[in-house]
Amino acid sequence: MTKGKVKGNRDLDEVKKIACDLIDENQILKEQVKSLQNMIFGRKSEKTPKDDGQMSLFDMPEPELPILEKEEEDVTIGEHTRKKRGRKPLPADLPRIDVIHELSEDERQCNCGCLKERIGQEESEQLDYIPAKVRVLRNIRYKYACKNCEGVEDDGPTVSIARMPEQIIPKSIANPGLLAHILTAKFADALPFYRQEKQFTRIGIELGRSTMCTWAMKVADACDILIDMMQKDILASPMIGADETPLLVLKGPRKSKSYMWIFRGGPPDMPIIQFQYHPTRSGDVAASFLNGYKGIVQTDGYKGYDFLDKITDIIHVACWTHARRGFKNVTKAAGNKKSSSGNAGTALKYISLLYKIEKEARVQELTPDQLYARRQKEAVPILEEFKKWLDARVEKVPPKSLLGKAIHYTLNQWHRLIQYTTDGIIRPDNNLVENAIRPFVVGRKNWLFSDTVKGARASALIYSLIETAKSNGLEPYWYLKYLFEHLPEAMTEDDFKALLPYNVDKKQLA
Repeated sequence: MTKGKVKGNRDLDEVKKIACDLIDENQILKEQVKSLQNMIFGRKSEKTPKDDGQMSLFDMPEPELPILEKEEEDVTIGEHTRKKRGRKPLPADLPRIDVIHELSEDERQCNCGCLKERIGQEESEQLDYIPAKVRVLRNIRYKYACKNCEGVEDDGPTVSIARMPEQIIPKSIANPGLLAHILTAKFADALPFYRQEKQFTRIGIELGRSTMCTWAMKVADACDILIDMMQKDILASPMIGADETPLLVLKGPRKSKSYMWIFRGGPPDMPIIQFQYHPTRSGDVAASFLNGYKGIVQTDGYKGYDFLDKITDIIHVACWTHARRGFKNVTKAAGNKKSSSGNAGTALKYISLLYKIEKEARVQELTPDQLYARRQKEAVPILEEFKKWLDARVEKVPPKSLLGKAIHYTLNQWHRLIQYTTDGIIRPDNNLVENAIRPFVVGRKNWLFSDTVKGARASALIYSLIETAKSNGLEPYWYLKYLFEHLPEAMTEDDFKALLPYNVDKKQLA
């Protein structure tokens, strides 16, 4: 072969390579545009839509490797009674007011000339609403004096007065009920202080947002001891979940966004949730919180948690929801509603098989030991097959494409993703933590930012109390009211522990 032909072939190969790169780049750009459009205008849910027969536009061809099909099993479900459909009855404990609807004498007149007599009645109920009313509690303290001691020099007091109960905010006009209402409205119902100010104005009460903000910070100071106890109990639990979300603090130490961190622990029937404000997303925050901890920690793939892999006493577990999300983004960007088509759809099939095992285990109410055995028998073979499938495609897919990113993320997290099969108390995902942080994210859309660092820390504390109360089946308003009434009188460590959300019985709130 001549030198000219060799050079010509080399140039042709380079042109082909450039053309292939341009095609790949064009496909990646199309995916990115479609992904951005979906983020703005598309469905936010990650649930798989029903099959409508539409094929994938940008996905790779169907894989040749077979998926391990799980044998069908009969799942025994206990007997249950199907409720009759229809409107639910109104709560029996609500007050009833009878509104009588009577016929006039002319309407009771029969065609025969006689008056009709009442033979019965029909009843129906409607739900009425009375706007909130604010009342003033007058604390009257009677004084007593001994008239026989008048003018007599004596070291003892001659006048006695009834003691005022201790208040969570001394010398404040705010009663525990009002404080509980204001804080529940903002931190549980995402109603900012400035909107509450307008609501109070409509009922004739002047209560400024700055006053409510001050009250919230004073309440947080009074409850600080409870948060320390909650953190100790979280660190004593066998498993902790962690996550973080951005927060804008106008007068914070950094001009860039700060972060609200969340840690979840405690027994399954007594969950504990703690929020912490920090001006940084550095992994040092999690390292400081988990200092000395021994157990299981579940997180997403953020690199700030990488230090956990180096601690011998900690088992670092990843989240399958985050791995699944990457493949789901591929089907969304492709406009593909048939989730079973293409490589992304195949990956979703593998993951759905894993979750099918978890669903059946919940229905059968398996113990942790039984769940561990089930995962070893059924989930581990699926994971092994899935790993082979990923390895076979990682070099064939452009790494910057959505599918390439999803595959690389899953493989990079693989050593953490498979850890959930090693213990029956571990969940395959970190959804409980994400669910706990969601109320904060929803609230952030309304109040947008915190003004000061102290306000951000107060918010973290109040969110901790409210979300822990909700997770333990307590109504936030009644729990906060109970807490604010009893906290000022607490003296010993046992007194404070009894006020923690997971130690309060619902009957106490009634």
